[in-house]
Amino acid sequence: MITMNEIFNEISQKGGLTPSRKVKEIGERFPDKVAFRYKEFGIWTEITYKEFWDQVQYVGNALKFYGVNVGETVAVHSENRPEWIISDVGIQAIQSITVGLYPTNPPQEVKYLLGHSEAKILFAEDQEQVDKALEVIDDLPELTKIVYFESRGITKYDNEKLISWNEFIEIGKEEFNKDKEFVNDMVNNINSEDTAIMIYTSGTTGPPKGSMLTHGNLEWVASQIPKLSFTTGVDNPEYLSYLPLCHVFGRLVDLIIGIHTMGTINFAESIDTVQSDLAEVQPSVFPAVPRILERMHAGALVRMKDASRLKQLLFTVASKLGDITAKRRLEIGEGDIIAHITNFFAQLLGFRALRKKLGLLNVDNALSGAAPISPEILRFFMSIGVPIYEGYGMTENSAIATGNRPGNVKLGTVGIAQPGVEIKLAEDGEILIKHPGVFKGYFKNEEATKEVIDSKGWLYTGDVGEYDGEFLKIVDRKKDIIITSGGKNVSPSEIENNIKTSPFIREALVIGDERKFLSALIGIEFDIVSNWAIRKNIPHTTYRNLSENENVQELIWSEIKKANERTSSLSIRKFRMITKELDHEDGDMTATQKVKRNVLMEKFSDLIEDMYK
Repeated sequence: MITMNEIFNEISQKGGLTPSRKVKEIGERFPDKVAFRYKEFGIWTEITYKEFWDQVQYVGNALKFYGVNVGETVAVHSENRPEWIISDVGIQAIQSITVGLYPTNPPQEVKYLLGHSEAKILFAEDQEQVDKALEVIDDLPELTKIVYFESRGITKYDNEKLISWNEFIEIGKEEFNKDKEFVNDMVNNINSEDTAIMIYTSGTTGPPKGSMLTHGNLEWVASQIPKLSFTTGVDNPEYLSYLPLCHVFGRLVDLIIGIHTMGTINFAESIDTVQSDLAEVQPSVFPAVPRILERMHAGALVRMKDASRLKQLLFTVASKLGDITAKRRLEIGEGDIIAHITNFFAQLLGFRALRKKLGLLNVDNALSGAAPISPEILRFFMSIGVPIYEGYGMTENSAIATGNRPGNVKLGTVGIAQPGVEIKLAEDGEILIKHPGVFKGYFKNEEATKEVIDSKGWLYTGDVGEYDGEFLKIVDRKKDIIITSGGKNVSPSEIENNIKTSPFIREALVIGDERKFLSALIGIEFDIVSNWAIRKNIPHTTYRNLSENENVQELIWSEIKKANERTSSLSIRKFRMITKELDHEDGDMTATQKVKRNVLMEKFSDLIEDMYK
């Protein structure tokens, strides 16, 4: 079997391939290599790269049978599962365009996304997603077929547009046997300038925009794999697929990095089982978003509070050794001998067991992306022996821009420019980026495209940054920066991330634009606060009931005061508790779990005004 070094050498010499070309190559060269694992009735089932490539060809042929042409759009609405990636690669293989929908998208968003993208066929996971499409199908004249992955609850539906995945694949097999070279020829003739995938932005301030990423963009990203900080040198890497595949970060990891490194992609059973799936799979590569890392951090601290005195003592000693490890690695570097010694004993005393429970036993380093994260969270993971390198990218630049790297880390920054990436700051501090991964533009929106890409190819990111030596620091989204009535500019995200370091706080929204002082709306981490309340004999029932408890509010205020001590900006002087859990379907958050600031400020305006009386 080819080694990881040989894979990296191939990529460096030949460059990256489109996902469909890479799957074809691996399927032919290493047919028995395991591509996917997924659970069926609690038992792990495997799909080889040969089977992966075969099914890609069947999907491509079936799409042709149903009239999908070059440049036309096909949508996928599902949780992560093998069929998602097989469909995606099959769509791209015949030079059509994939659009992904979040499983949490409600019917009206489904209607907008399918309608705006002009999707001809929809791959839907189950009855829930099929029902959403059928609810708005009369407004989607372009949509000719809905292919469902799971048949439970759908078999009695009477709609000529419905077809099961198995039936669809059988049609593909029949068509493949009539012309076995169709998909192969289409793959070989892919034009790098054509659109491969369309990723819709989260739409925090308006309707989502369809970002068009080309085959060339994906090829360039693949060519950068050996240079990325979190790609592993471990042969036969194992991945856990849990980041939404309709998001650029999930696509980068599973579709491009996972396939190009000939990795095995293990699919989490659901978003709710990610932690237990991690512990079972013990992947060698772990990309993460701040929300996952914050929950891991909070869960570890809470578990220690409930542990025996001996375990608490061992954890305390291990933590002190871990702090020394993290400090020396940050100041001296990865090769520091004392850091190796302190890490060895910290692992022995408890961190090895903790890493195993977290599912990080085989992870040498990891990446945090998609949103800002508190340096305290990163320091915690570095102390337990899993350095997590914060990086920066966005949909419009194929998720590649900057990153911290082993031996070159500065917490609180997003690192330095990745190889081949040009970065400069505009006069107002906005970050401008140029490289071959910058997107083609927004679908059916030339005006918005011209606003973000200038005539020289510079992408205007909408993020304000500043340099700390050679390291780039993200100040905030340009539109989110607060200017107080006293004229002071404040980055709310820095303060919010400091507050969310607390295991008891899930959401923090800093208020203060044109106000005399800063305040905050706080959402609790219900499970952890509930656990705390039980140990304190504080009776409670609902989320609202717990949030309104005076003892809980005192706990939250003490956590905010700790965060105030760590922040370099203005302090939070008042806060109010959000009395409901924020939810995408209620319009509180985007599908990527980003808070819709303007929506919440309007929804909870009474709480805000109460703080400024």
